[in-house]
Amino acid sequence: MMDFLELAQKRQSCRSYANSPVEIEKLEKILEAARLSPSACNSQPWKFYAVTHPEKCAEVALATQEDGLNKFTSQCPAFIVITEETALLIAKGGKKPNQKWAKFDLGIATICACLQAEELGLGTCIMGSYNSDKIKQILGIAGDSPVAIV
Repeated sequence: MMDFLELAQKRQSCRSYANSPVEIEKLEKILEAARLSPSACNSQPWKFYAVTHPEKCAEVALATQEDGLNKFTSQCPAFIVITEETALLIAKGGKKPNQKWAKFDLGIATICACLQAEELGLGTCIMGSYNSDKIKQILGIAGDSPVAIV
């Protein structure tokens, strides 16, 4: 097992992937690491969607390439899509009662997932350019919750 600094040094944005499926056990472990990540007042403002079916992966890949970016996603054997949800708990009082912490929490969950993937020998790349509405349509995600991270 790697120590944390070694893990942090090794993790980088990967843009070249093996043409083989990601084992479900590894995806479950990655999702568990994200789920267990800290969030403000334990609000857990997220839902995680693992995409492994080759046709769905191809559709999600196209939805990340609309701005002419992320061409490498056509090689990705799996995606994790994270939506921003209404917080389960809203902090009361304090000096910043109306502060929205969800974006911070989503970032923490994402890096926990990426570091777990690295420990398992899997590469990751956090993407900020994608068509949120198209990804929601592809995955059948209803409601107003936006795709926050792919």
